[in-house]
Amino acid sequence: MSAAPLHGLLLCGGASRRMRRDKAQLHYSGEPQLLRAWRLLTAFTERAFVSVRDSQHDEPLRASLPQLIDTYDAVGPVAGILSAHDAFPEAAWLVIACDLPLLDETTLRTLIAARDPAKEATAFASRFDGLPEPLCTLWEPPIHQRLKQRHEAGSYCPRKVLIQADIRLLPPPGNTLDNINTPQEFEQMQRQLEVLS
Repeated sequence: MSAAPLHGLLLCGGASRRMRRDKAQLHYSGEPQLLRAWRLLTAFTERAFVSVRDSQHDEPLRASLPQLIDTYDAVGPVAGILSAHDAFPEAAWLVIACDLPLLDETTLRTLIAARDPAKEATAFASRFDGLPEPLCTLWEPPIHQRLKQRHEAGSYCPRKVLIQADIRLLPPPGNTLDNINTPQEFEQMQRQLEVLS
């Protein structure tokens, strides 16, 4: 089976309520996380976009990059994934969240090397519960119908879609998919990165 072209989607449309400020603009090692994640994503995909809500369209950091504006009501990450599939239905999507400061090239290279285009998605298992991690996942075109059906039924959890789908599930890649949601986690991560640098 020939593989669909691989596009990239950087999810940065969240409200960052727990962080109380825009997670995409948080600086790690002197650089906004959005730009660091963007460089990673574009190194592995033919074409890439940042996923934004309409109200974020003109925010300077996001406005400097190619955008896909959510065309679904505020239903979390699935709004961005559905909007991307609608815009380019022939493409597979490497989707990553913008709040993964430890995500690295090795993790993305491992995911892409393990890609099985005959499956609906290729994903890593969470190191915490073994369930699929939806926000660093390769979503193939056939899964769009399943996402849409779940959305229409009022279910907006991308992880539940992956649990029900025919996917290739990879072992957890260490701590590289740990996300940062609160000011305390942000401070801890900054200290951790200082030690590593």
